[in-house]
Amino acid sequence: MKLFIKRFSGLVKGTLSGFDRIVFKGCILPLMSYLEVMNFCRTMGILNKDYKSWMMNQTKLIIEDAEQYAINNCGQGITHIPTWRLRKETLAHERQQTNRITSGLIGIWSCLEAGSSYRAAYCPDRGYPLLKPYKTRCKHLYFYFDDPNLGFMNIRLQTWFPYHIQVCLNGREWLRRSLEQRNIDFLVHGNKFLHIADYHQAQELLNDQLNVRFAKLLNSFLPIVFPAMRDILGPYLSYYWTLWQSEWATDIITSSSDKLSGLMDSLLRHAHMTGTSTRVLRYLDRPLTKAGKPYRRSSDDVITRLTDFNDGVRCRHWVGNNSVKVYNEQNVLRFETTINDPGKFLVFRHKQGESEDRSKQRRPMRKGVVDIPLRASISQDINNRFMNDLAQLKDDTPVGDFIETITSHTVKNGRRFRALDPTGKDRELLQAISDPAFRISGLTNKMLREKLSGTSFGGKRTEKQLSAKISRHLSLLRAHGLIRKLPRQHRYQLTLKGVKLTNMLNAILSASTENLLEIAA
Repeated sequence: MKLFIKRFSGLVKGTLSGFDRIVFKGCILPLMSYLEVMNFCRTMGILNKDYKSWMMNQTKLIIEDAEQYAINNCGQGITHIPTWRLRKETLAHERQQTNRITSGLIGIWSCLEAGSSYRAAYCPDRGYPLLKPYKTRCKHLYFYFDDPNLGFMNIRLQTWFPYHIQVCLNGREWLRRSLEQRNIDFLVHGNKFLHIADYHQAQELLNDQLNVRFAKLLNSFLPIVFPAMRDILGPYLSYYWTLWQSEWATDIITSSSDKLSGLMDSLLRHAHMTGTSTRVLRYLDRPLTKAGKPYRRSSDDVITRLTDFNDGVRCRHWVGNNSVKVYNEQNVLRFETTINDPGKFLVFRHKQGESEDRSKQRRPMRKGVVDIPLRASISQDINNRFMNDLAQLKDDTPVGDFIETITSHTVKNGRRFRALDPTGKDRELLQAISDPAFRISGLTNKMLREKLSGTSFGGKRTEKQLSAKISRHLSLLRAHGLIRKLPRQHRYQLTLKGVKLTNMLNAILSASTENLLEIAA
C-alpha cells in the first residue's frame, strides 16, 4: 500500500481501509441436527406428528409481532414482495427518501424464498413419524433500518423453524454515523467517501470497529426482530454467529476524478495483463511451489473479469469463492477483497477449546466472529499485494536495453526462433497486436487476418496462405514472450512484456525527431 501511495503521491488526498459489506449468519447449533430437534420437541411436549401444526402457529406469532412492530415504528405494516428477484435494498432506499426517514426502522418486507426446515416422515422401522431435514420455500422477513450508530442495515429472519437469521451491516455506513456523532465534515456518495476533513480520525474509527464484541452486538437485535424467541425456544438456546461474507476495502481518495479516470486506463490494462494465474493465486494467499508455480494437485480455478462499473471500470480476479478487485468511482480508487470461503487461508491460532498456554499452529481460518481480526489482517494483506503490483506501472528501463531482448534469436524447447525486427518486417504485425480491442477479448488468427489482409504483411496471399504465415508468427511472438495462449482456446493475449514493447513502438513511431532528441538530451 505504501509503495502505491508513494508512486501516486501527487494525486492522493487520503486513504481509508476497513470493512465495507459484512454479512453475518446466525443459527442455533443444537437445532441443526434432526435428532436434537426431536429431543427438543420431546422436551417441549410436541409429538412428531403435531410438529407442523405447532411450527405454523409459531410462524403466525412471529409475523404478527413483526406486523405490530412495523405499524408502531414506521406507520405501515409488512409489505409483501411477489418475487425474490426484486432488490429489497432498492425498495428500502426509495421508501427512506420518499418518507424522509433519517433514523430508525424504514420498513419490513416479506418474501417467499428458499430455506431449510424439518418435516415429519413416517418411518416403517419405528412405526411412527420421524423429523427429517429438507429444503423448502418459506416466508422470510426483511427488516431495514437506518440505525443511529450503524447506519443503513438489514436483518433477514426465516419465519419457519429453526429460525435462521442473517444480519447485513456496512462498515462505511457505520463510519458515516461515527463521523456525524463527532461533527467531522465529509462528503459521501453511496458507500464511497469523496472527502473527509480528518482522514486520520476516520481511519481510527474504522480500526475501532474490529474491537467490537460482535456476538453481543448481533444478539442485541434479537428482541427487536424475534421477540417471541424465549417463548418459542425456551430460555437455554442461543444463536451461534458466523461471518458469512466480508468485503474489505482500501480507498484511495484522489484530488480529481478527471485525473483518476485518465490513470485508470493504464492501471486496468496493467491489472488485466499481469493477472496471470500465479499472481492471482499469490494475491489470494494460495500455496505455490518454490518456483512460484501452482502445485500439480491444485484445483483452484482462476477467473478474471473486466467490466463497466457505475461511472468507472472494474477488474476482478476470482480464485474459487474469494476475489480481489480494483475499480474507480468519481474521485475514489477502491481495492477490495471479498472472502466467502475463509477456510482457504491458513492463520496462526489455537484449536477451539485449546488452552491459551499451548503454542498456536497454522490452521484454516474460521467463519466464527472470533476470527474477524484475522480476516481483516488477511484481507488488507491481499489488497496490499495487489496494490504493490500495480505500483510497478511505471518502467524506467532504457529503450535500448528492452529492444535488445527481442532483437536477438531465442531458443525454446530445443527450437531456434529468429530475432524480431520491430521497425522493419515485423512492424505491421506488432502494431496490429497493439490494438486496444485485443487487450480485453484477446486475439485470434482470424482477427489478425482481417486486420492485416490489406497490408504489405498480407501481400497478395490467399486467406489460407496468410493464415499459415500468421500461425508461424504467433509462435515467434510466443517464443519471445510477447503473447501467451489462453487455456483450451485458440486465442492469445499480450503479456506485460508485449504491452511494453507495443506501447514503446507506437510512441517512437508517432514521435517527431525533435521530440526524441529532446528526451535523449
